[in-house]
Amino acid sequence: MRIQTKFAVTVAVLASLVSTFAYAEKWDMPLAYSATNYHSENAAKFAAAVTEATGGELEIVTHPSGSLYKGGEIFRAVRTGQVPIGERLISALGNEDPIFEIDALPFLATSFEDAMKLYKTSKPAMEKVLDSKGLMLLYAVPWPPQGLYNINPVNSAADMKGVKFRAYNAATSRLAELMGAVPTKIEAAELSQAFATGVAESMISSGSTGYDRKIWEHVKYWYDVQAWLPKNMVVVNKDSWGKLNEEIKGVLLEAAEKAEKDGWAKAEELANWYKEQLAANGMEISGPSDQLRTDFMSIGDTMTSEWLEKAGEEGQTVIDAYKKM
Repeated sequence: MRIQTKFAVTVAVLASLVSTFAYAEKWDMPLAYSATNYHSENAAKFAAAVTEATGGELEIVTHPSGSLYKGGEIFRAVRTGQVPIGERLISALGNEDPIFEIDALPFLATSFEDAMKLYKTSKPAMEKVLDSKGLMLLYAVPWPPQGLYNINPVNSAADMKGVKFRAYNAATSRLAELMGAVPTKIEAAELSQAFATGVAESMISSGSTGYDRKIWEHVKYWYDVQAWLPKNMVVVNKDSWGKLNEEIKGVLLEAAEKAEKDGWAKAEELANWYKEQLAANGMEISGPSDQLRTDFMSIGDTMTSEWLEKAGEEGQTVIDAYKKM
């Protein structure tokens, strides 16, 4: 009788363990940027918070530096269900829909305050597009204002003629063309090699990217033109989302809300620090000349007009709402 009782208890314990593991799920989360970048660190904290709060029922494991999927592959990987969750630079998705390019329109939103206003007014339109692609937005975090990196001094857009310019989305490719530069598509993980080998000579990017990639080893000048504040977004596959129970969904949404708030605060905190680090490592940091600023403003007007032609009435509605805030 005792043997039967012990056997029954053992079976019950094993059944409980099987049940626990049956409901436990692991989500791999690809990231394009290095593990030490604040976007990746923020994502790692988000993943750890979800894993802890669910008691391991949902474990999220981050894979930085494009180690699981390269930056250009992440959005499609999430959309097709190869991974359930991932982070992607929003403005790199302009081929998916024009709305994703809005935060890379030069000189439309050049401060954190304005970037948040633009995010709030464009978010409903972005969520609509994501929903049509089987995705859901969890959170978005900005980069610091974008500056111009170049191997030689730049006093006007004319100085950029023929320069090999690193592009990471349609907007930066068009910017290069309007300056007379030669756009070359290069993902963040490939930056150091591209500049080291002369494939790239210039780019517009934040101080964060330059710091992460030790850009001072190849580039001398950085101009704080504050062109725009692009954002990364974390999206989840809707089929994967639909398989979660309501409690875990709630945990994810709560963790995402915190990640977004913390990420915006960190980006603003680090903006000046990154510039100081570039200078400390020998780069010459300055604002744009009057002529370069004028040239960029003109280019920005051109790109906004071109974007509105693509985005149509919905794009105009977002721009109008932003300007009224």
